[in-house]
Amino acid sequence: MILRFSLPYRTVLGQRLAVCGSHPDLGSWQPNAAADMNYDEATTCWSLELTVPDAVGELTYKYVLRDDNTGGEHWEAGPNRRIAYDASRTQRLHLADYWRAPAQPENELLTAAFTKALFRRPAKATAAVGTPAAPAKKAKAPAAAKGSKAAKATTEAAPALPTDNDQPTTKTAAGETTFRLLAPRVAPQLGLCILGSDPALGAWDNTKALVLSDADYPTWSGTVTLQNPTEDCYYKYAMWDAAAGHALDMEGGENRVVPATPDRTVARVFNDEAYQYATAWRGAGVALPVFAMRSAAGLGVGEFSDLKLLTDWAVQTGLKLVQILPINDTTATHTWVDSYPYAAISVFALHPQFIHLEGIATLKDKKAAKELAQLKQEFNAKDFVDYEPVMNAKWKFLKLLYKQEKAAFLADPEYREFFASQADWLVPYAAFSALRDRFGTADFQQWPEEFRTPANVAALTAETAPDYDDYGLFFFTQFHLDKQLRAAVDYARSRGVVLKGDLPIGIYRHSVDAWTQPELYHMNAQAGAPPDDFSTTGQNWRFPTYNWERMAEDGYLWWKQRMSYLARYFDTLRIDHILGFFRIWEMPIESVEGLLGHFAPALPLHRHEIERRLGWFDYSRLCEPYIRWHMLQDIFQGEAQNVFDEYMDDASYGRIHLKEAVSDQRKIEAYIAEKVATYPEHAEYFAWLQKGLFALVNEVLFVPAGDDFYHPRITLNKSYSFRELDSDEDRRRLYDDIYVDFFFRRHEEFWRQQGLVKLPPVRYATDMLICGEDLGMVPASVPGVMKELGILGLNIQRMPSNPETEFGHPDSAPYLSVVTTSSHDMSTVRGWWEEDRVRTQRFYETVLGHWREVAPFYCEPWVGREILVQHLHSPAMWAIFPLQDLLAIDGHLRRANPHEEQINVPSNPAHFWKYRLHLPLEELVQAVGFNEPLHQLVVASGRG
Repeated sequence: MILRFSLPYRTVLGQRLAVCGSHPDLGSWQPNAAADMNYDEATTCWSLELTVPDAVGELTYKYVLRDDNTGGEHWEAGPNRRIAYDASRTQRLHLADYWRAPAQPENELLTAAFTKALFRRPAKATAAVGTPAAPAKKAKAPAAAKGSKAAKATTEAAPALPTDNDQPTTKTAAGETTFRLLAPRVAPQLGLCILGSDPALGAWDNTKALVLSDADYPTWSGTVTLQNPTEDCYYKYAMWDAAAGHALDMEGGENRVVPATPDRTVARVFNDEAYQYATAWRGAGVALPVFAMRSAAGLGVGEFSDLKLLTDWAVQTGLKLVQILPINDTTATHTWVDSYPYAAISVFALHPQFIHLEGIATLKDKKAAKELAQLKQEFNAKDFVDYEPVMNAKWKFLKLLYKQEKAAFLADPEYREFFASQADWLVPYAAFSALRDRFGTADFQQWPEEFRTPANVAALTAETAPDYDDYGLFFFTQFHLDKQLRAAVDYARSRGVVLKGDLPIGIYRHSVDAWTQPELYHMNAQAGAPPDDFSTTGQNWRFPTYNWERMAEDGYLWWKQRMSYLARYFDTLRIDHILGFFRIWEMPIESVEGLLGHFAPALPLHRHEIERRLGWFDYSRLCEPYIRWHMLQDIFQGEAQNVFDEYMDDASYGRIHLKEAVSDQRKIEAYIAEKVATYPEHAEYFAWLQKGLFALVNEVLFVPAGDDFYHPRITLNKSYSFRELDSDEDRRRLYDDIYVDFFFRRHEEFWRQQGLVKLPPVRYATDMLICGEDLGMVPASVPGVMKELGILGLNIQRMPSNPETEFGHPDSAPYLSVVTTSSHDMSTVRGWWEEDRVRTQRFYETVLGHWREVAPFYCEPWVGREILVQHLHSPAMWAIFPLQDLLAIDGHLRRANPHEEQINVPSNPAHFWKYRLHLPLEELVQAVGFNEPLHQLVVASGRG
């Protein structure tokens, strides 16, 4: 049996193509043993002949580009190719393939967002290979091309290993030609067909096309015996309308060609390039946290079942996507602090607040049922999520339902299957949760010694254990949460709506994950974000940072498991702070604010390098807090002397040091907390005092990195210490040069390589469409790496990627991106409109085009509409809007006070996440006067 692989591809000197696959002669999936192909310069085609001894068999393969110039190996995109062969049908099989460039936008259409939801095929295939007989108008034959069109060369292939998501097999007999095309973008009511010059392809008659099968969707296939094999056959793909019995719009571009061959003993398989669409696909969506959803059936908070109502509304308005915030369990303290959705105690477990109690069973206890009805009425009347009372109620009734349903639950085969498939995370989670409640804290370091490590959790949680119910409650709750969420997901997919999840960048310090696998994290460090528009002192999330070196040892298994579980629910995923895969802002454990952090990993400066560039180095002056009396007077005003007396020592020569008891921010925090506990009536004064003391700790120019290495302090030019350096401008410029070089040049290639190593295991672990939140201080290499890996970026008008631009414009967004008007971390459009009148006026004139007009004081509905339309017409693949910004175009439906619409305030680490939609979703679904105009805007923008 002879297999011939061919691929048109233009390479540059030093590049070569190879075939890597399951057959030993193809390297058995070992890239270094892949079979090199031969290059024909005349045809710019690479080829390889492989003789296999078996008469019948199957192999999988993929093309890899080897670049001797860089030493890189770049895989083509898409699923593994698979071919079945049978010598009794043909002894020579020619595989005519095309390179699938990873950076090509059409590859995103192969993700689950499109194949499982947006272009989901009917359960039963609607088309089969054959020639339709219904008469219809004959199509005019397009001009024939002179030869095959070679794929454009690229060196931007993704460094990803092959996946198990293989293309289907095909057995083709001698003299037959099989056509296969990856084409997810086909409306469910339509099919795909081929029109061509050969009579077997209809001779360009659009009623006699070769109708392709979607049995292996998103791959379409069909096999024919060409009637004129000695002539070049020209063809194109087209949409097939089975009901009308003819082809519809034919693809654009040049005609494809089957080269003539007199050899009837050869079977040919054409794995074609992508369908040539006239326009790129674009869609629109809505963003709303599950907890913020309001419905009559809820208990004071949004529930997974509410996603069905939001899906119904999305369908009415032409929106194709529903985006939510993280939904993992954050129950650590049983207080309102747990409302923060980015501090999950498990990266797998779902939050019990989203359970719909009636969806489990009806309470048989009439008194309890009456109490539940009363609480529902009370909680649903509130205009915010009252987290603690709501959760207390949920747990109370969950315990009653567990006791009521326990026997049936444990006997349920569906639960048994769920437990067996999810036990790896479910058992430790149940053990952790029960022990948290038993010992009154999620900080497992405070538990009795025997429980500080997760030994024997299977025995601890066994059904035969005397205290099994302590753990069984959590098994019960997670089973029903999973069941209810999957029902909502299936409903959304059935209606052609994509559910987009959110992956937090970090893990909570007191979590199941840290308890069970502490070796994967740096528990003595903290993650956060450097200063930005949200917070001038940076953000400290207090999460441990990742031990990437340890994660790499098992091929990033933890990340792959995490992604696979998310794919159970989501077809699209937002990666929170994707910059963390390149470098994370890391702070020492004694910091509260983020200014004394540094990027990790990084290339710190050695003392000798600083000395060489500055001409001097004084550790005390550069690396210890610079405190002088006039600074105390400036910060603390009339309280300066009192603050000095209690918190500081005179270090002579005008220098002042903080006392040891308050020598770092964590000590200051603890000291002030004791003061507040003693004098609660002066809490506001102590908060002011703490802020000033924190500022003094930040007064350094370089942050030690160990072994005589140092990081320049972020925003050091805004410090007292910098301003009071030698007044010589040339000397100050030396600091600026070090700073700019360190933060904007020194690490670019280093961080690029970090992203290319860490992101692919996450990106290719599933078939989800991946979007990255890439806001803030973005390294120059990030957009290129994201594009290379097919990850969509984020564009927010108020946070342009170009630092020299005050406002971004949706028209400038690249196709592989998401445009939006605001995010959960900022004010809504209406709230922002009132924050800075001068800036709003500039936006009104320069972006909305109202030259020399006075901007309205409030963001009127027509203004909100103009901003919305601008985003809808962006070339970006997705335009996703917070529901608050969509409601802004309707003066009757929107909330009265726009400042009550903001979900999170990042500058406030103690923010209570309590936002709740002011309208019941049932009312929103019925709001025809709002829904229909919005639908018209979506359709008019080409996103319908």
